[in-house]
Order: sequence, then structure tokens, then C-alpha cells
Amino acid sequence: MPSITIQQMPKTAEQKRELAARITDAMVDVYKAPVETIHVWFQEVTTEDYAAAGELLADKLAKK
Repeated sequence: MPSITIQQMPKTAEQKRELAARITDAMVDVYKAPVETIHVWFQEVTTEDYAAAGELLADKLAKK
């Protein structure tokens, strides 16, 4: 069973719906996996949960 995990900042349900459909289609096309076996997980984090170059994104955005 293919499982795909996407880690991202919060997105709308419509965006996640479209992305899940496209990823599922790609897995069916490329891996020939049965559609019912494909699982897509969204893990959403806030700007306080993500850091790049040693600095929280929340802190970077606060400086702007």
C-alpha cells in the first residue's frame, strides 16, 4: 500500500483535495498501484513549528 506524507504549512481543504487527487493519479499511472491502496497524509505545521537556517519561520516573518 503506497503511503505518501506531505509536511507543509496549513493549506485549504480545496488545495489538499486537489493535491491528493493529483498525487493519487500519479501513483496509479507510474506505479500501477490500485487506487484504493493509495493513502495520502497531510501533516501541517505552523510557523512556530518550522525552522530554517537555525531560525523559526515565525521569527523571520516577525522581522519583516
